[in-house]
Amino acid sequence: MRKKTKWYAAALGLTTAGAFVLTAGGASGHGYTDLPVSRQKLCQNGTVTGCGDIQWEPQSVEGPKGFPAAGPADGQLCSAGHSRFNQLDSPTKPGGGAWPTTRVTGGQNYTFRWQFTAMHATTDFRYYVTKQGWNQNHALARSDLNLTPFFTVPYNGQRPPSTLSHTGRLPSGLSGHHVILAVWTIADTGNAFYACSDVTF
Repeated sequence: MRKKTKWYAAALGLTTAGAFVLTAGGASGHGYTDLPVSRQKLCQNGTVTGCGDIQWEPQSVEGPKGFPAAGPADGQLCSAGHSRFNQLDSPTKPGGGAWPTTRVTGGQNYTFRWQFTAMHATTDFRYYVTKQGWNQNHALARSDLNLTPFFTVPYNGQRPPSTLSHTGRLPSGLSGHHVILAVWTIADTGNAFYACSDVTF
């Protein structure tokens, strides 16, 4: 009787642990940029606090693909239209003050990096940046961006590894604070993943 009880307790413990892993990992895990560091990564790593749910799900900023003709609405580009993640759309970080920036140099090569928790078949990665003189006092809109990507990485339906880096040239002629919008377009769904990174040229 005692052996059966121990076996049952062990089985229950394994089942509970398995359920915890499934819940904690989330079925919605996908990917985000950490070079240059994205707003969702700043929230996840504790550099910025008061971010709400995005601190647990930096990989889940997923919305309709087809940017800039389609995709999230203006003012919701950094959150991909998720109200749960709308702190990412604010021009200031939660609690006030500027989002931390990464220093970059225009006209120079830069290595962009993605971290993935689910490796989807991929169409491409595209990078957009705000125009000189853009309006920094409202949530990011298409009118703030140069809608021609300054860097595109075709991926031809392949699945990326868990960490992917690629190097491209940053545009020249920019100075001060800007936002880089990175878009990871999925090949076999109607969605893409979005990440906003604040940089200083």
